[in-house]
Amino acid sequence: MTEPDPGPEGADPVTVIRNIGPAQAEQMARAGITSAGALRKMGADAAYRAMLRTGTEPHFIAYYVLHMALQGRPWNDCKGAEKAALRAKFDALKAEIAGASGDAGIERLLDQIGTGLRR
Repeated sequence: MTEPDPGPEGADPVTVIRNIGPAQAEQMARAGITSAGALRKMGADAAYRAMLRTGTEPHFIAYYVLHMALQGRPWNDCKGAEKAALRAKFDALKAEIAGASGDAGIERLLDQIGTGLRR
């Protein structure tokens, strides 16, 4: 994995960004994202992808909170069509990571027997 460029904020921790708390900061650190500048430069999707690849369990609220944080918006500001669009992106990202880790086969089998999509 390539280390992200720290960006203009240098070594400022990711927690200087509104809505990023210690737990999410720890998950980001495992993914090699240790500064606010690096996180802003990567963007929410690339950062969340890196977090999933390093063991973070997928959680939709954490995903959209990250999007809101990078836009400087309250965590609960995501609603309606915007939230639905982010949900579709989250599901696609989760499927991408599951496919890379080999979990897609079990997901397909469970769907075939009627358990439906798990999120």
